Amino acid sequence: MDGVEQSNESCRVLIVEDDERLADLTREYLESNGLTVSVEENGAQAVERIRSEQPDIVVLDLMLPGEDGLSICRRARPFYSGPILMLTARTDDLDQVLGLEMGADDYISKPVRPRVLLARIRALLRRVTDSGKSESEPKSTEEPVRLEFNDLVVDRSMREAWLNNESIDLTSAEFDLLWLLASSAGRVLSREEIFTALRGIEYDGQDRSIDVRVSRIRPKIGDDPVHPRRIKTVRSKGYLFVKEA
Repeated sequence: MDGVEQSNESCRVLIVEDDERLADLTREYLESNGLTVSVEENGAQAVERIRSEQPDIVVLDLMLPGEDGLSICRRARPFYSGPILMLTARTDDLDQVLGLEMGADDYISKPVRPRVLLARIRALLRRVTDSGKSESEPKSTEEPVRLEFNDLVVDRSMREAWLNNESIDLTSAEFDLLWLLASSAGRVLSREEIFTALRGIEYDGQDRSIDVRVSRIRPKIGDDPVHPRRIKTVRSKGYLFVKEA
């Protein structure tokens, strides 16, 4: 794609898609833009390929023969920490919400324009790359790598969080959101700010992914889902991470 940085050229993409023609066209386009692409058409075989190949990113269709994308995503998450981009042919919110709940990092409704798909892939890969740099490259300003809020600890360098010294099971996308909120403790972050920071694109006013992730994070950090004290919803404004909850 012209005008887009080529920082992810060596990254490996696994496309799980049963539409052979669409998969081939997508592969050709991504490879022409410097990515290394492989394709799996059978959902039943996708989990083992993700396990054995450990690609840098998985582009996963929702509707597949053998095993659907939601099941694949759920089964792959225990051993695959890379980003998963879900493709859904329907605009039904339920599909998108379920995908996020199963561990997907992002989703796009089909039909997908190749340039948009490439931009989303690069945004997810850039997020992973930037998190890696934060561990090894010195910052011009002193930014904390570990935040502690009584029984809750969030560590950016390890990309892990603990509650009462017990490790919290977070997806990559959930950790990114938790860190963003925690590092801005005491300040209300709008959905627009959160969306732009995490996905690199403007908020369209309808996407529910941030709300879904917040609802998943709350019980994991010991928050009350009904009456949250740690991550509060500020009506018409956004979310507030409370320092002393």
